[in-house]
Order: sequence, then structure tokens, then C-alpha cells
Amino acid sequence: MRRTGTTRRGALTVTGAVALGAALAGCGDGDSGEGRKGSAPAGARDAAAKAEKALRMTAARTSGTLLAQYEQVVTAHPATAAGLAPLRDAVRAHTEALSPGAGRTVRPSAGETAGMTAMRGAALSGRPAPSGSPTVPGSPAADAKTAVKELAAAERRTADAHTATLLTAPPELARLLASIAAAGAAHAYLLTELAKETSS
Repeated sequence: MRRTGTTRRGALTVTGAVALGAALAGCGDGDSGEGRKGSAPAGARDAAAKAEKALRMTAARTSGTLLAQYEQVVTAHPATAAGLAPLRDAVRAHTEALSPGAGRTVRPSAGETAGMTAMRGAALSGRPAPSGSPTVPGSPAADAKTAVKELAAAERRTADAHTATLLTAPPELARLLASIAAAGAAHAYLLTELAKETSS
């Protein structure tokens, strides 16, 4: 990989920080949402909570798949690590923010925690992930330039998926998904530019 300029590296770092801030800001609205739900019948609250948990699990799995792809590219092409680290860290924050119970005192269930751990291990080892875990993508391209381009395409697909999900999400989750989708679009642009400066 050719040496990237300080402007490019700074843009990557700032984008990662902004994306992380958006994720945390989205989660921080949880208390106001709980207050509005207080007046709804218990049955309706339970149904809404189950529906939101299902949406969160789907969105977290989508971001988890993207995170696995980042991990694979960095492992296969170590020279890309410095450029990809801020974006990968942002995607990790997105995955954690989207997980059921994020931003609240409720902890993920043992099954959910085990699933995420298994996904990360599978991403690094190449083993298939267990059922219900984020899908582990296939092996990255043999050359770094193409691998980074593939990450850009994966960021676009992930942003599109989150945009589609937010249409049926409750307000708090919809705001979080919108922030993450916007960050993903920015990531895709930066990755496309980074690919131009990456040696094959």
C-alpha cells in the first residue's frame, strides 16, 4: 500500500469518531422512549418490545457481517490495517449499539453473547458461523485493492439494509439506523478513495 496523506488519514479518523458518536447518541434516547411507552397497555408494550428486539437482532447481524468482512480483509492484507482501523472500529460500535439491550441496563443473553463471540472467531479462522449468527463472508480478494473495493460495496449494501429496516422501526431505533446508514455511505466513499491509493 502506498503511503496515504495526512488529510486522508484524518478524514478516516474523524469519520470513525463521528460514526461512533452517532451510535452512542442514538442509544442515549432510550429513556425518553420508555417514558412514552408507559401509557400503552402491557400487551401492546410487550409486542412492541419483541418487534424492536427482532429488528435490532437483524440489524446487528447485518453490521456483524460487515465487521467480519473488515476483520478478514485486515487479516489477509495487513498493510490495510492502518487505513481500515477507524472504519472497522466504527462498525464494531454500530454492531454493539444495535444489539438488543444496548444503551440499557439489560445485558445480552448468554446465547446472544456466545453468537457474537462465535462470529468473531469464525471470521478469523474461516470456519462457518453457527446458525443465527452474523453471516461470515467468503474469503477476501487476493489483492488488497480489490478487497478494499469489496468493503466499499459491502458498506453500501449494509447502509441500504439499515435504511430499509428503519422504515418499520420505532422512533429511537429508526434514528439510530439512520445515523448508521449515513455513516455507512460516508465509509463507502472513503473506502472507494482509499482503494485508489492501495497497491494491488
